[in-house]
Amino acid sequence: MPKTRYLITGGAGFIGSHIAETLLKQGASVRIFDNLATGRQSNLDVFRPYEGQVEIIHGDLRDMAAIKAAVEGVEIVFHQGALASVPRSISDPVTSLETNINGTQNVLLAARNAGVRRVVYASSSSVYGNTPTLPKHEEMPSLPMSPYALQKLTGELLCGIFTRIYGLETVALRYFNVFGPRQDPTSEYAAVIPRFLTALLAGKRPIVFGDGEQTRDFTFIENVVQANLLAANAPDAVGQAMNIGCGTSISLNGVLQLAGELLGTPVNADYRAARPGDVRDSLADISKARRLLGYTPKIDFREGLARTLAAIRADMAR
Repeated sequence: MPKTRYLITGGAGFIGSHIAETLLKQGASVRIFDNLATGRQSNLDVFRPYEGQVEIIHGDLRDMAAIKAAVEGVEIVFHQGALASVPRSISDPVTSLETNINGTQNVLLAARNAGVRRVVYASSSSVYGNTPTLPKHEEMPSLPMSPYALQKLTGELLCGIFTRIYGLETVALRYFNVFGPRQDPTSEYAAVIPRFLTALLAGKRPIVFGDGEQTRDFTFIENVVQANLLAANAPDAVGQAMNIGCGTSISLNGVLQLAGELLGTPVNADYRAARPGDVRDSLADISKARRLLGYTPKIDFREGLARTLAAIRADMAR
């Protein structure tokens, strides 16, 4: 097996598995670390053609000994592992905190001690909270509205401290509503697009929390993978946090309308009460990522939605 250059925490998850697959296709050596709390075995099955390049470690971010073993010999860590859900962080804040804050500190400590060159940290647009200013830019104050958002912001601050005090290179990427194939539609905390598309394909009414006029900067998974790979090496990005989105937004009602057009069917949603902690509107200013990473999203929302719809349809047909 070639020298292990990359560790991906949460590599059995939606985003982590796509980063891993892209690296493996490029011939890289990849180590996956995941406890399958939210990741899926089916995502690990994607790596079977790369048996000589990939190593899978079943472990928990809260287990320092396991993290220490995982970073051994690694050059770059993509820290995707998290309990990534606002509702879950509200219903179970203790487990979320232990995973998202203590787990992140474990990764940073182990990376520092092992001589890892760089950690790319998965943050979230939720750190901005419900401020009315659009688009969201990195100089705005952070006003997290949920334990999850606060935990992600704390992870960013930890990354900055490890860069300034210990010299560990870190980059924090604030994801804006990532979607695409392999996103779990069955979880209690599933993201909105796989829930919408799965319901529509099953002939059911998609559930919308709120009036559906809330807006999001939905970002197709390939754009996020691109941003991570750029962040692994961009010299000017060290110690920085930046938005990763598309710089465009659409309402949830707009998503349903477009999905109906792609399916050729009318959409009748089931509207329910808004959920606590949800942000009303979100739109990314991506000029900082463009400047520091050379990041430009290549897949727009319509194309991403069509690809996701095709993937979910194929999964349901199996």
